[in-house]
Amino acid sequence: MQSKKSPSPSLHEKKEVDDDQTTLVNLFEDGSVDPVYEAKALLLNRAVQEIGMGRYQWYLFIVAGFGWFADSVWPLLSGLILAPVVAEFQFQGPFLSLAINVGLFVGAVFWGLGCDIWGRRWSFNVTLLIAGIFGLASGGSPDLLTLASLLAVLGIGVGGNLPVDSAVFLDFVPGPSQYLLTVLSIWWSIGQLFVNLIAWPLIANFSCDPNAPAGTCTRKDNMGWRYLLFTLGGVTLLLWGLRFFLFHLEESPRFLVGIGKDEEAVAVLQRIATYNGRTCSLTVEQLVKAGEQARQTTGITEEETKTKKHFFSKSSAYSIEHIKALFRTPKLAWSTTLLIALWAIIGLASTLYNNFLPYLLASRGAKFGSSSYYIAYRNQVILSVLGVPGAFLAGWAVEQPYIGRKGTLAISAGLTGVFLFASTTARNSNALLGWNCGYAFVSNIMYGVLYAISPEVFPAKDRGTGNGLTATATRVFGILAPVIALYANLQTAVPVYVSGGLIIGSGLLALLLPYEPQGKASL
Repeated sequence: MQSKKSPSPSLHEKKEVDDDQTTLVNLFEDGSVDPVYEAKALLLNRAVQEIGMGRYQWYLFIVAGFGWFADSVWPLLSGLILAPVVAEFQFQGPFLSLAINVGLFVGAVFWGLGCDIWGRRWSFNVTLLIAGIFGLASGGSPDLLTLASLLAVLGIGVGGNLPVDSAVFLDFVPGPSQYLLTVLSIWWSIGQLFVNLIAWPLIANFSCDPNAPAGTCTRKDNMGWRYLLFTLGGVTLLLWGLRFFLFHLEESPRFLVGIGKDEEAVAVLQRIATYNGRTCSLTVEQLVKAGEQARQTTGITEEETKTKKHFFSKSSAYSIEHIKALFRTPKLAWSTTLLIALWAIIGLASTLYNNFLPYLLASRGAKFGSSSYYIAYRNQVILSVLGVPGAFLAGWAVEQPYIGRKGTLAISAGLTGVFLFASTTARNSNALLGWNCGYAFVSNIMYGVLYAISPEVFPAKDRGTGNGLTATATRVFGILAPVIALYANLQTAVPVYVSGGLIIGSGLLALLLPYEPQGKASL
């Protein structure tokens, strides 16, 4: 297959055409991506499209989904076990939330930026292992300090899942199937449902009475949260085992091309094509020739492409260029800045709402009708179920004309803010549950699109770094929310109004994103 145009036209005019004559417009404008890498990446895109959406990609959809599952389950944990842990250890303040958010922040930085340095495979295979080991160990915690410390280390593993797994998945799927990155949020919804279904019987049946006098809750009467940690740790280790032993993840061809390993990149694509029962016509000579033509056109010498420091090994290149590349042109810089702002705003707003909801209920005089763990976790299960159809609706919406990724993100964020405002009117448990059902449904759509559009608009050789920057933003602001809760005593609905306003504002920001990935091939 040959491109319809010579290497010289501007990038927004270039198109990729596969055997079925499916046409995809290149996402990035001229000059926004390193020209040598871009020339080779265009060939890789055509090769991946030639291979098609086969067995390898569908198996990857499953094992990459384990990362979404873990990212859903573990951050929820601090809230799920908070009441019984407080009853046993007698402390005040959101220390568990703070501990796990600090770990998630470190994990997002380390693994997100790291997978552009030493590759995707190592990060992909280690993050779940860390989460499983320390999740299992945290169930035996004898005191609050031990529990918080283990959850923080667990967070380091979990924090790397989405930045790495989304980069891995997008590197292997053909352009027309990129919408599946949005549908991957189904695993996030399944994780929510699973953890709440497990927590419901364990916490309700093996915990101290929530109305018991302070200081009377002992370990032997309060094993429910420990059983939950043991169960989730074991399940996470099982998922890691399935991912590590039953699925062989190939290194990303785009990463390999980005560090000059053209031969290995072609070999990977040939193996995947064989696995899918297809053929791949890409050759090393084609990649080399494309790179040489790009150098001649732009005047870049081959030596200039090799002036990078090495980190950990000679096969891994470390350079500040991974960050600088995300701000290469004004348009790309605007896109990167907006995405970081979106993640930061939504991270702060959603965490603020969850932290201050008890204050809202108290100040508004809401009547729960029952303060039992049974009712509380039953309601959580109901909310979790609504995330499943939300994921499929998001996958459908992002492919619709005139809506796309940006429109779906803007609409779902706006509705999420509306339901937050509406929750302030709740005066009883049923009203609160109803408004939260709406919030759970549309917020799952919002997160599904946000998780997908971010890696789509980052070039693959810098995608881990871009994912790491956005994940870091949401983790940093996620840390701020429990810090605010430590020192604030707000007995009004103001925090919820602020949260709703922030999320609606983020929806408006989404409309300003300069790139719309719908129908365009990510590099």
